[in-house]
Parts: sequence; structure tokens; C-alpha cells
Amino acid sequence: MIVVFGAFVLGSQRLLQQIGFGVAVAVFVDAVIIRCLIVPAVMRLLGLRAWWLPCPLARVLPELRIEKH
Repeated sequence: MIVVFGAFVLGSQRLLQQIGFGVAVAVFVDAVIIRCLIVPAVMRLLGLRAWWLPCPLARVLPELRIEKH
């Protein structure tokens, strides 16, 4: 997606160049910085608290069990 939106920068229209550059940078920041660096670090810091399920939601969701063979 970065390459596709970055290709808009090579166009001749100024508005399309600006939008392409902005979206390409936004996709890069989301993909690399947030999803590859920040989310795993926060999950590591939170430990088991990252997987906490609120009680009202736990009552509504079905209970799933995986059997070992």
C-alpha cells in the first residue's frame, strides 16, 4: 500500500501528490511503528492483563473448549 500511494507522488497534480504522500506516510507509521513496535511492547508490559475480559462480556459470549486428542 505504501508503494501504491507513494506512486501518486510521481503524478503531475499537486493535490494528488500531497494526498499520496500523506497516506503513504500514515500507512507506514501504522504498519511499522504502531503495529510492529508499540503494540507488542504494550502487550509485553501488560502481561496477562492484556487478555482481560470484562465480566458482562464474558457472560454474553459462549464458552468454547478445545479438546486434545
